[in-house]
Amino acid sequence: MLPPMDRTVFRITGADRLDFLQNLVTNSVKRLERGAVWAALLTPQGKYLADFFLVPAGDAVLLDVATPLAADLAKRLRMYRLRADVQIEETELVMTRGTGPAPEGALPDPRDPAMGWRTYDGTPGDDTDWEALRVALVVPETGIELVPNESYPLELGFERLHGVDFRKGCYVGQEVTARMKHKTELKKGLVQVTVEGAAPVGSEILAGDKPAGVLYTQSGGKGLAWLRFDRAAGPMTAGDAAVSWDGHRP
Repeated sequence: MLPPMDRTVFRITGADRLDFLQNLVTNSVKRLERGAVWAALLTPQGKYLADFFLVPAGDAVLLDVATPLAADLAKRLRMYRLRADVQIEETELVMTRGTGPAPEGALPDPRDPAMGWRTYDGTPGDDTDWEALRVALVVPETGIELVPNESYPLELGFERLHGVDFRKGCYVGQEVTARMKHKTELKKGLVQVTVEGAAPVGSEILAGDKPAGVLYTQSGGKGLAWLRFDRAAGPMTAGDAAVSWDGHRP
């Protein structure tokens, strides 16, 4: 059994829990009727603060978030709570995941079926190469490709990965997100690139002497990169690595 991911799981209870979450996060909590939901909390300016999984748990909702973001997220949620009947408590539950046969009680990863399953009951996970899988599927990771106060969710694939609902109504950052969806063509975004050599995660990508993006996770000669599409048509470099993009947007 691999060591668990560094995740924190909160339990959200109270009569107003669903309305409370519905008014804050990028996705619709009505989808909890069908299983886990991937969503994010944004700034009023539409920038990413934290992403997390919401999980149905009877008369509660579990919130599964990367531990480095957990304390700040809980503080923000409690700030928004005001007089709502909502309680937020940290649990000792441990998230495990895998891509083999799903054990009883496991929930499919809502981002992409190929990302496997998740459980919160102590079931052992498996030895999937998650970095290689994320690169193949162009799935961003908290704290790597997803950068608090910098990333915009649509540039990082939230629509493709079922992390945003454009019909649910208002939430924090909704106006900016909707404008990016309906009024502009994305000129920047997360894509898979070919990498010859290696460069540290977060290395600047240059097209000649012009900044063209940032190189993140790398595996098997491929990598995830946030690119400025207008500058990424030719050869690029990131540190000592050569980077190229075939123009495909996932």
